Amino acid sequence: MKSIVFNASLLKYITTMAAGSVYKDFYHSPLSCTSIREVPTPKLPNENWVKIKTLYGGICGSDLNLILLHDSPSTSPFVSFPFTIGHENLGVIAEKGKNVTDFDIGDKVVADPLLSCDTREISTPCLQCASGHYSLCENITKGCISPGISIGFCKDTGGSWGEYYVAHQSHLYKVPKNVSDEQAILIDPICSALHPVINNFPQNNEKVLVMGSGVIGLLTIACIRALDSTCDITLLARHTFQGEMASLLGANKVIYTRDSDYIDAFADITGASLYKPIMGKRFMLGGFDKVFDCVGSSSSIDHALNLTRAKGTMVLVGLASFPKKVDWTPIWFKELKITGSMYYNNETLPTGQTAPAYRIALDLMKEGKLNVGSLVTHTYSLDNYREAIKTAIDKKTNKTFKVAFKF
Repeated sequence: MKSIVFNASLLKYITTMAAGSVYKDFYHSPLSCTSIREVPTPKLPNENWVKIKTLYGGICGSDLNLILLHDSPSTSPFVSFPFTIGHENLGVIAEKGKNVTDFDIGDKVVADPLLSCDTREISTPCLQCASGHYSLCENITKGCISPGISIGFCKDTGGSWGEYYVAHQSHLYKVPKNVSDEQAILIDPICSALHPVINNFPQNNEKVLVMGSGVIGLLTIACIRALDSTCDITLLARHTFQGEMASLLGANKVIYTRDSDYIDAFADITGASLYKPIMGKRFMLGGFDKVFDCVGSSSSIDHALNLTRAKGTMVLVGLASFPKKVDWTPIWFKELKITGSMYYNNETLPTGQTAPAYRIALDLMKEGKLNVGSLVTHTYSLDNYREAIKTAIDKKTNKTFKVAFKF
């Protein structure tokens, strides 16, 4: 089958890094770590798995980090090369094992891609999986399949940037009939926003800042509203088209990075005070109750810490690796709570109900509380993968939100 494959031998990794720093398109050229090729169709690891024919494969920001080699090499032991990229998935069951009873060939499904203890069929689950925190599984190199935190990072499972992939029955969900394909392919990024929102749920009287106007930032706003919080939400956006979408999804205010006085605007919104030190940026006392940093850059982290009020919470949703020149003073000076977000888990809603993130997201879609299919702005065939990647990277020129491969 035809797939977009990532293979990072040491020599190829170094070559791609060196050439890509000079010519950015080299990162996804045939000579790079990422290329299109014919690979064997993945086989069912055992009778508890299904094979899925891909309908859509989404391009995630984490996939772009992978291709552009922005990820820390420290995570390399937790993948298995070569692997077909793509964890955002939608497809139709084409084959199933004998033990699969709740799904039939022809069912349209999404697969929670995480390869935790249950999918690896570990007899005694790790502490995190036993607690329902399966995105933090400690057995992602063990069990019946090769290392890989999820589908799209494991050589045995394939990924949604290929014509077929396999998934364990315990992580499958049927797509409700009233949920469109464009909505269903967004379930993974929805859950990646749902997880930090639920675990740091804004109260109605709080002021919230969302930094980053890509898909995850916009879905963070959508999830806050879908879960019925009436908190005051401000978005920090780069482009006008992103701000307009944020307003449609429920943001109260949009501030743009191009505005030279946007820090003053944040002070006005929150009633905070700004103080000028001997040198460096102004220091804020007061600020937002909760800040969701959906960028994860050195600059965004530095701003997020400064803009969070004393005893407030800064949630690092973006995938930071090696932030530089971040002033950590606000953490101790304002006694901030700093937390991260890794995929999604069994989530406990503000109502007290507990369910897998995929189930919660699908129910919200089915009920009409999450109608975000318009965020899928571009689709490409697999053969045009380089154009798809460039479109996903250059959001301003293409007015891009979500790019996906359509099969």
